[in-house]
Amino acid sequence: MNSTKQRSLAKSLTWRLVAIISTFVITYGMTRDISFAASLTVISNIVNFILYYIHERFWLQVKWGRV
Repeated sequence: MNSTKQRSLAKSLTWRLVAIISTFVITYGMTRDISFAASLTVISNIVNFILYYIHERFWLQVKWGRV
């Protein structure tokens, strides 16, 4: 894997960590159901991790706005 792909993966992982914590805290705070909060957190963050990585790779191909 080249360094650009490794960087995209590292950014995706660190952002997912922030999202995992915030999703769990918000969901648990609203429902007070730890099982539901954990399930929703896991499912939504797996999906969002994949989508973010695809999004990041797509934007690497876009030339618009680069100097």
